[in-house]
Amino acid sequence: MTDIDAVDFFRGDELIEDPYSYFHALRAKCPVQKEPHHNVVMVTGYDEAVSVFHDSEHFSSCISVTGPFPGFPVPLEGDDISELIERHRAELPMSDQLPTFDPPVHTDHRALLMRLITPKRLKENEEFIWRLADRLLDTYLADGEGEFISGFAGPFALLVIADLLGVPESDHEEFAARLQGRGHGDAGVGSTGDDHMAHSPLQFLYDKFSTYVEDRRREPRDDVLTGLATATFPDGSTPEVIDVVRVAANLFSAGQETTVRLVSTAAKVLAERPDLQALLRRESDRIPNFIEETLRLESPVKGDFRLSRVATTVGGVEIPAGTTVMVVNGAANRDPSRFANPDTFDAGRPNARQHIAFGRGIHSCPGAPLARAEARAGLERLLQRTSDIRISERVHGPADARNYRYLPTFILRGLTHLNLEFTPVENGS
Repeated sequence: MTDIDAVDFFRGDELIEDPYSYFHALRAKCPVQKEPHHNVVMVTGYDEAVSVFHDSEHFSSCISVTGPFPGFPVPLEGDDISELIERHRAELPMSDQLPTFDPPVHTDHRALLMRLITPKRLKENEEFIWRLADRLLDTYLADGEGEFISGFAGPFALLVIADLLGVPESDHEEFAARLQGRGHGDAGVGSTGDDHMAHSPLQFLYDKFSTYVEDRRREPRDDVLTGLATATFPDGSTPEVIDVVRVAANLFSAGQETTVRLVSTAAKVLAERPDLQALLRRESDRIPNFIEETLRLESPVKGDFRLSRVATTVGGVEIPAGTTVMVVNGAANRDPSRFANPDTFDAGRPNARQHIAFGRGIHSCPGAPLARAEARAGLERLLQRTSDIRISERVHGPADARNYRYLPTFILRGLTHLNLEFTPVENGS
């Protein structure tokens, strides 16, 4: 079992490939346990994690995407630090991002986001998703082998979000050039190294969507971007341009990143399991639960962070005000008290969808339905258009000695590369 005192989860690289033995060791000691290097309370139990996600009264999300680094700008003293949080919120990294907002600001901006991804818009986008999957697979499958993330999963996730938000097709190439390739060794926020505040992709998105919104407010058109530009808060007031831009940019960046990790991990599982390929080709209605089990076993987000506003308790453990808490999704989803044989991939697991890969509560992932639709379309068409999918032994080694590289970050969980070999099927359907 991993020695939790000897390993620095946030700065060391020992756990990048496999963090799960560390998570199990933490949970075995206590499902709410302070790690010794940065004094972060790690919540690894399922019930305890869900309770924190639902408790926005006692926990602030102001550090949700950065965690313990670079630290709060002033000492956190006193029994209630709510006023300190509001006074210094703007000094925190990524404080302009929706996941870091607390009510009531979060409530208004979340409502604005949900007006952008209505059921009608998601349905229209889903039709595009299936067409796009085929178009990208036409190229990716042609050579019988290829790197899956850059060849399919990356452009697939990027262009789906671009279509959802109405990015003009003439700009798709620029978006791909500026945003694709993130994740191939560039961890960005949450890096175990020193580059954890990378912000340039968001700045590109801010610039582009500011132009779109300002243009559509001056000259409305019959398009998705006009709907984006003219969306209102629940009280009917018109948001500032930057408010709309932040929401769109966050959906774009967060939705793309997690979907790439989900789809590539699912493809890896399939390539390692010919039996699952055969099953899902025969019974495609099992694919949704396969996706849920993938999310459970390999959550694209290892964890979310909270800062305790006041002294409280989680699972009977006292949490002082000003404590950094990490809700470890990747550990809670392997809690044996909730999931039988938690380290085993079970495509038919009846409670797979109880996972918290997309969080819970007011900050649950608003793009979860979109991510599920993307994964369903991409994987179903990949299976239909191939007769077998294999891991490239030339790149990743033989079955008994696989070599995979994962993102060097304490927040995200995902492959940097995935090289596959396959046999395309003519007119697969």
